[in-house]
Amino acid sequence: MNLTIQIEQQAQVLTLTLARPDKKNALSSAMYLQLTQALRDAESDPTIHVIVLRGQADCFCAGNDLADFVAAGALNAEHPTVMFLHQLSQCPKPVIAAVAGLAIGIGTTALLHCDLVYAAPDCRFQLPFTALGLCPEAASSLLLPKLLGYQKAAQYLLLGEAFGSFDAERFGLVNQVIENDQLFALAAEKAAKLAALPSEAVMQSKKLLRQPQQQLVQQVLHHELAVFEHLLQTDDCQQALQRFFQRPKS
Repeated sequence: MNLTIQIEQQAQVLTLTLARPDKKNALSSAMYLQLTQALRDAESDPTIHVIVLRGQADCFCAGNDLADFVAAGALNAEHPTVMFLHQLSQCPKPVIAAVAGLAIGIGTTALLHCDLVYAAPDCRFQLPFTALGLCPEAASSLLLPKLLGYQKAAQYLLLGEAFGSFDAERFGLVNQVIENDQLFALAAEKAAKLAALPSEAVMQSKKLLRQPQQQLVQQVLHHELAVFEHLLQTDDCQQALQRFFQRPKS
């Protein structure tokens, strides 16, 4: 299998790099499975204290590989995307994201489940679900209004308008904006700092931060997926996907 996730451990930090630059790191089923397994392994490995999720210096993630996503079948517990969302959203160890360039769809919503997010100035965040005849996922219909307020969340989830790094920093989605050539070094520095702290204290603190809404997050995530699957069968969605697949390749 052609690996599209690079996995590297240095000291107590595990780095997961999306490595499909020819497709702008659009996530395939194979990539979701690799990410899910890596997160599972990290959860049970006492030598790993922190996880870093990143792409390249010019692109984080262009969202789902839609053809692959549709071909993967029903959005049940065995669907690779569903498995990844549940694993990431319940990861007990801190996850740091380093984001540059495109962060589309799940490239944005996955950040809601990361604990620290650092971004380059050139990021383009976008949630184009309704344009595809679909609805929010990854519990973003719950988490984004809590973070941004209802009106801003509606602007990005209903209209699907893009926003940049400095807006994301102002909203609280991003901790810090830093130049592209310094992004990964900063993420590594923060990861090393976090990894050096007593790991049980860090994990328990993350649990306390997340616990008040963890059950609700899982419920909303599950409900969104049910609505998402229903919408996938509608004429509006099928027509939108057909238009997407017929677009000239850039």
